[in-house]
Amino acid sequence: MTETLRLEATINGRPRSVPIAPHHTLLEVLRDDLGLTGSKECCLVGECGACTVLLNGRSVDSCLVLGIEADGGEVITVEGLTRDGRLSRLQEAFLEYGAAQCGYCIPGQLVAAQALLASNPHPTRPEVEEGLAGNLCRCAGYEQIIEAVLAAAEGDAVEGEVAAASGRGATRSEPEAGKQLDVAATPDATVAPQ
Repeated sequence: MTETLRLEATINGRPRSVPIAPHHTLLEVLRDDLGLTGSKECCLVGECGACTVLLNGRSVDSCLVLGIEADGGEVITVEGLTRDGRLSRLQEAFLEYGAAQCGYCIPGQLVAAQALLASNPHPTRPEVEEGLAGNLCRCAGYEQIIEAVLAAAEGDAVEGEVAAASGRGATRSEPEAGKQLDVAATPDATVAPQ
């Protein structure tokens, strides 16, 4: 018989108690034991950031943390960014700026960006680049991801417009004069949920 430990932690704001194998990573506990599949299993060596979660307010690669290390702590996954069925300002910005692309890296990108904005509510572009450096995007959607984080920091995602002062152009809903908005490049979560 395999030994089990009991993990007692607050997961996405909810107290949880779950039996886990002592050798299971936090990623395995979240995905397999708790059914929270937003954090993605990818490299399993802490190189890609697809499994990024917040553990006691710190951004960590959940594939490198034993599940029992979260005992008594607080874990926030990408599912925990949504409140009362509503997307966060950051999530809205990712949709508005077409940052989702294939969607595989996006949970980790969102959680890493959330950690960045919690510690630095108004980061500069280089600070966003540094804050997300541990998260790889195989679709090379870095520009849209950075723009989305900057927009969320400015509050643009809530109002649906890009700040002219940032030098980033026109609104997403109204293309610049003479240019057509490429709607095929903008993901529609209702049609193709990630």
